[in-house]
Amino acid sequence: MSNAVNEYQASTTPGRIANFVDTRVGMSGIVREFGRKIFPDHWTFMFGEVALYSLVILILSGTYLTFFFDPSMTSKVYDGSYVPMKGVEMSAAYASALHISFDIRGGLFMRQVHHWAALLFVVAIAVHMMRVFFTGAFRRPRELNWVVGGMLFVLSMAAGFTGYSLPDDVLSGNGLRIIDGVMKAIPLVGTHLSLFFFGGEFPGHAVIGRLYTLHIMIIPALILLTVAIHLFMVVVHKHTQYPGPGRTEKNVVGFPVGPVYAAKAGGFFFVVFGIIALMAGTVTINAIWNYGPYDPSPVQAGTQPDWYIGWVDGALRLMPGAWPWHWQVQAGGTWVLAVLLPMVPAAILLGLFFTWPWLERWVTKDNREHHILDRPRNAPFRTGAGVAGVTWYSIMMMAASSDLIATHFHVALNDVAYVLRFFFFFGPFIAFEITRRICLSLQRKDRELVLHGIETGRVVQLPHGEFIEVHEPLNEYDRYRLVNFNSPVVSPAQPDKKGKISGGERVRGRLSRLFFEDRVAPVSPEELEAAHKHHELESGSH
Repeated sequence: MSNAVNEYQASTTPGRIANFVDTRVGMSGIVREFGRKIFPDHWTFMFGEVALYSLVILILSGTYLTFFFDPSMTSKVYDGSYVPMKGVEMSAAYASALHISFDIRGGLFMRQVHHWAALLFVVAIAVHMMRVFFTGAFRRPRELNWVVGGMLFVLSMAAGFTGYSLPDDVLSGNGLRIIDGVMKAIPLVGTHLSLFFFGGEFPGHAVIGRLYTLHIMIIPALILLTVAIHLFMVVVHKHTQYPGPGRTEKNVVGFPVGPVYAAKAGGFFFVVFGIIALMAGTVTINAIWNYGPYDPSPVQAGTQPDWYIGWVDGALRLMPGAWPWHWQVQAGGTWVLAVLLPMVPAAILLGLFFTWPWLERWVTKDNREHHILDRPRNAPFRTGAGVAGVTWYSIMMMAASSDLIATHFHVALNDVAYVLRFFFFFGPFIAFEITRRICLSLQRKDRELVLHGIETGRVVQLPHGEFIEVHEPLNEYDRYRLVNFNSPVVSPAQPDKKGKISGGERVRGRLSRLFFEDRVAPVSPEELEAAHKHHELESGSH
């Protein structure tokens, strides 16, 4: 019967085409293998899908916009439909952006779809990376995939920056002016780098064309390559999953890609597309006609980049402008440390971001493969460190809007700067300690639930006159989730083969103590058995 069906399918035109392609390309085996892959079904995994679908929407909307955008800095006089700009001299890039917005059918809608999709793309990647970090999904064998995800996040920021710099309005021009200043602050090569990038002294004559090439060709190609590598590694390493009965390091519980997961993913794509379209059709974003063409003179409050680039701008704003000592170093040219030093927090944050998997593995000496995720509360130090990093990032991002905070809340700009500087130095430590203490408290609460059960509010009197509250034992799934997790202990510095403790090993021992000294041990089998007996006696007594 099956042979007859195969022969019938092969005799039809689509069947012959599919057979022709398969015999030349040999993709049927790959498709069948991928279709059998099991993916867990948990709501936190959807953020990666949102990022992927937003990327697809970005490519579709961006392709449409490329047909009408002119990436030229040639000067021209505007004569389009937007009356307030008629007769104004501007670049061809800005004029074409206005033309797309007011003269192309659906142009403004597609511009806003593109911009909203870009914001959602970066947000989804950021939230997805936080989920991976806080649940420990970056551990072996996924360390390199974590690096690939970090590269994708950096590339998404680069794509966003090159994109919103293209219209050549006041907002994008001010952003490029900041980049020009940062480039020129780089010792030895800064001036040459700026001249090369802008095609001459700022604003140059070629920067829009070069940004356009980066935005539509080079950066998207790198993004697609990293996405392909990321998905390939997900398939090779299997998907991580949350702990529960029947879920082990080698057994993935979920749905196969085809047809269940593929059908759900297809529907979810249209949900994401619909939400982006709704925002694009109802909420204005990047209204470039309000700013006018770029002119270095009208710099005013309100000119800041999108949130994912704002943290770098915020670091610049937090740096004091005046110091009681000479703040420039003469060595191979002038080193403008007031611009270079704010880049140090960015380097520290990205450095820890990319190297954390190896740092944690070195401290814990845990070289096992991990396919079961941690609950964030069960890794207090990691969770606290992650919240500290997010807090540091957020404070720098808020600093990029310090002028808006001052004007909207009618407070002095200097006072805003002083408060943000305080939180820049102390905010991450405060966030770390609060988060770590919350995690430890939640662990103690979990331990109490496992040993004593859930309070029912029912009070009974025992035969000997004692009054007790009846506790209901947890079900098997909840008990498994609260009991079965890894809880590393402090690993002191160990001597080497010669009996000596190296300096690096001493550092590792101190970090291990810092990581795991405050620890709530999981419920042991003996304690669990005693709790069962207690519940049985309690239930039998009434």
